[in-house]
Amino acid sequence: MTEQPKPLSESTENTENTKGAAPTDITENTADVIVVGAGPAGSTTAYYLAKAGLDVLLLEKTAFPREKVCGDGLTPRATKQLVSMGIDISEEAGWLRNKGLRIIGGGVRLQLDWPDLASYPDYGLVRKRDDFDEQLARQAQKAGARLYEQCNVGAPIVDDRTGRITGVHAKLGDAGEKRDVTFHAPLVVAADGNSTRLSLAMGLHRREDRPMGVAVRTYFESPRHDDDYLESWLELWDRRGPGEDRLLPGYGWIFGMGDGTSNVGLGILNSSKAFRELDWREVLKAWCASMPEDWGYTPENMTMPIRGAALPMAFNRQPHYTKGLLLVGDAGGLVNPFNGEGIAYAMESGQLAADVIVQAHARPTHTSRELALQRYPQILKDTYGGYYTLGRAFVKLIGNPKVMKIATQRGLTHPMLMKFTLKMLANLTDPSGGDAMDRIINGLSKVAPKA
Repeated sequence: MTEQPKPLSESTENTENTKGAAPTDITENTADVIVVGAGPAGSTTAYYLAKAGLDVLLLEKTAFPREKVCGDGLTPRATKQLVSMGIDISEEAGWLRNKGLRIIGGGVRLQLDWPDLASYPDYGLVRKRDDFDEQLARQAQKAGARLYEQCNVGAPIVDDRTGRITGVHAKLGDAGEKRDVTFHAPLVVAADGNSTRLSLAMGLHRREDRPMGVAVRTYFESPRHDDDYLESWLELWDRRGPGEDRLLPGYGWIFGMGDGTSNVGLGILNSSKAFRELDWREVLKAWCASMPEDWGYTPENMTMPIRGAALPMAFNRQPHYTKGLLLVGDAGGLVNPFNGEGIAYAMESGQLAADVIVQAHARPTHTSRELALQRYPQILKDTYGGYYTLGRAFVKLIGNPKVMKIATQRGLTHPMLMKFTLKMLANLTDPSGGDAMDRIINGLSKVAPKA
């Protein structure tokens, strides 16, 4: 007789020796999978796991709504993920649509629509992250995930015999009333962002040979709030006066939020010599001061403080599965090195991880389950590895100011070349068929090493 699959939460091969506080309720605190972090990666993972019938604990250290540093602009890749999760993305539900990308640099202003593709919609979206993340978390709840807010996860629970993670210690509650609690599951998903304390505790450290970016942003009341194009500035100038203009490193963005404000920010890569030398909040202030006054990007119109965040790129933490722990989103360095986009890849990796876990859940033995789980890192490499390798080469090139200057002055004057560049930077191609540009980009990604 064939052995029937055991629920992951009933596996007898992952018995742990726990230390610390005992769970208050063994049923309530035990699940098939624990997901740590309810950002886009964690909530998407939890949604698909719950939808497939698995018992999922989704642990979020803060309470919704909560702010996250982001440009708030979503490309068609992220839009597709929202549609797949059943999120209402209508204008009536508060979403602002955008038609494409406006690129400014080298004295040229070029407006490009998102490409018409079979695989992705031809529009993007804008939504503030405090509201955006909560919508995804609530959607995971609706699917059946058990969400714990104000649940600050600390050390992993590790089986002394096998070294596998089998749960987490956490502090649950607000600052006035925190209590120690433990959660147990044979699989844990780290969706706790760039800092990913959980991954570090399991011995997974950042790869120094992978690019890292920093983004800083703020909001201004502005008449440009209803712009239906995302705007990217490839040159940042600090215009101090005649003969004193200074070219700043990095690239800038202006995204209209549709609510009377604009999200204005800049990004810088660690391939730039200026990465560790400058105060990026001051750089953002200098750039904003160079803007036309009637745009409103002045200190008195600022509605939020300037805040910054790291952008972990191109698989900068590996392996993405080890000893019962899967990494998704920023925890695994899934940010696109070409354009700094993270939300789409956070959601996509969450769905990929959920698919792998669901397949492992249906296997009858520990060995067969482990075989399915160990496939996850290769799936990520097959999906993004070649493209990210190209992105790492791109990062090194644009880190040179001379190369960046030539690219902006000459490249932007060729609309067809820029259409190709838009597809390349945003990773928007049809995987099969498509036009000649799609075939070139897909071919390059296929032959590039999948490291």
